Amino acid sequence: MQHRIVVLGAGYTGAVAAGRLARRLHHEDVTITLVNPEPDFVERVRLHQLAAGQDLRPRPFGEMFAGTGVALKLARVTAVDVDRKTVTVTAAHGPEREELEYDTLVYALGSGWHDGGVPGVAEHAHEVAGRPGALRLRDRLAALDAGRPVVVVGAGLTGLEAATEIAETRPDLHVSLAARGALGDWLSEKGRTHLRKVLDRLGVTVHEHAAVSEVRADGVTTADGRTVPADVTVWTTGFAVHPIARATTLEVTDRGQIVVDSTMRSVSHPDVYAVGDAATAIGPNGKPLRMSCASGVPMAWQAADAIAARLTGTKVPHVPIRYFQQCVSLGRKEGLIQFVTADDRAVDRALTGRTAALYKELICKGAAWGVAHPTAGLPSRRRRVVRQETRGGARAARTAV
Repeated sequence: MQHRIVVLGAGYTGAVAAGRLARRLHHEDVTITLVNPEPDFVERVRLHQLAAGQDLRPRPFGEMFAGTGVALKLARVTAVDVDRKTVTVTAAHGPEREELEYDTLVYALGSGWHDGGVPGVAEHAHEVAGRPGALRLRDRLAALDAGRPVVVVGAGLTGLEAATEIAETRPDLHVSLAARGALGDWLSEKGRTHLRKVLDRLGVTVHEHAAVSEVRADGVTTADGRTVPADVTVWTTGFAVHPIARATTLEVTDRGQIVVDSTMRSVSHPDVYAVGDAATAIGPNGKPLRMSCASGVPMAWQAADAIAARLTGTKVPHVPIRYFQQCVSLGRKEGLIQFVTADDRAVDRALTGRTAALYKELICKGAAWGVAHPTAGLPSRRRRVVRQETRGGARAARTAV
């Protein structure tokens, strides 16, 4: 009987994990089912470009996984029972329900936007954490007349990219940025200086130490009583993980992330692996890896290689995950590459300007290429799954080759 691998979610981490498993294992030994509600890959790191009015290249999964042995199931995950080892899904465009059984589960459902419990966010704010939200924001911005105000709340990587992209694409709008603390307080001095320079040139008004306490239809109010007018509010203060894991018996953190070991294997259910934003894994110096593509893709590699090794009876690889840089696009013409320590702390070195914009573009293209060619760059030799059988009370195993 074939070993059944089910991968939930086809973002960067799920798609990469599925493709890597297909390259590592013989198709006769395993089935790999990738569950996702949409038929094509969403470049999440480019959704601020989509929101600003740019068109993104379509990347159909049917083309990506053609001939790999990965079966795509267009459906939404509605429940996971890790004790019965089943996943309940609903057809992407219909009410039909189905239960999938698995032997190994890769949980990569990721995260969405998080309103932080702030009044008015759900009713009045827009988000760029997913394609539907980015498209709604795109339509709303397109309907704005010249001179109208837009405020981006949150000055992390997503907020900076959204604010600069909108300001560059629509210089006729009044774009402002509300930062909870000091602007770019995690960057090096060179990085902060360049960031301010670009925002000034694009005409973005920055409100520092401006924690937003309420969002209204006509703007936002900060905790210290300031009012920032806006016809459109874009909320980018953080992400919330998909809620399904919390509803299972998996061990999860207070944020609902699945607790995993260094191979991305659940510490409570060894037949479940979790990658990307859905998992909490420990990186250098004992610090949890941050929610990001920079963390998620190496986590997917680690999980796929560990699964393949355990199924084939070979040595499980342990490759430490570390950081090298934080890449920020500041519109299409400017960028910032902040080099960091292994545990993600800024160092004095930073790349800025047009060169940094090109560098970031290469990073984005490389990430998308890795998803579009999920089996590239791996040894062509697949290993056979070790099968454990009981014959006359003796335990026999087929040797991995």
